[in-house]
Formats: sequence, structure tokens, C-alpha cells
Amino acid sequence: MDLLIETAKKGTSVVLTVKGRLDAATAPEFEKACDRLIAEGNISLIADLGQLEYISSAGLRSILAAAKKLKALQGQIKFCNLSGMVKEVFNISGFTSMFSSYATLDEALAP
Repeated sequence: MDLLIETAKKGTSVVLTVKGRLDAATAPEFEKACDRLIAEGNISLIADLGQLEYISSAGLRSILAAAKKLKALQGQIKFCNLSGMVKEVFNISGFTSMFSSYATLDEALAP
């Protein structure tokens, strides 16, 4: 499994459940999924990364690209269920200070 993205509308947000690997080969897929959601008028995205096994710098860049588009529309992307290597990469790259991240999806969904 390379990358699987499932989306579900929860209140005013769209939850992207991201599974597998987010790397140079799959980052464009993540970006396209975000672009499509943004084009449909969704400006509050929550990426559930609990089942993401690996993220590379290309994956981080695709997240930044999506975040930039959302910011221009006064929207945002939040993250939840970070663990293991993915959490470590977020910490090292400074993403945990740039983005809101939550222990659980319920916390991310809370107003």
C-alpha cells in the first residue's frame, strides 16, 4: 500500500484519513486530494495521520502547499493522531509549532 486517502465530512470540516506512505511518489496525490476539496469550497481540513507509516520532505512540502492555499481563503488544516516516526518528523521540521495538532480526531473536531 502506497497511499490511501479517505475523506468524510464531519460538521464544517472534512477529515482526510491518510494511510500508508506520504513521500515523493505519493505527495502529488495528497496535494490533488486537498486541491479538490478546497475547490469544492471546503476550507477546514483535518488530516488524521494515525495510519500514516512514513512521511518524507516531499510529503511535508505537499502539506505546506495545501496549507498555503487554505490560508489564502482564511481556512486551515489541522492534524490528529500523530505517532511514531511521523510525529518525530513533525517535531523536527517545526510543523508542530506551525500547525494545530491533536491527540485524537474528537479533539481536532471540537470547536
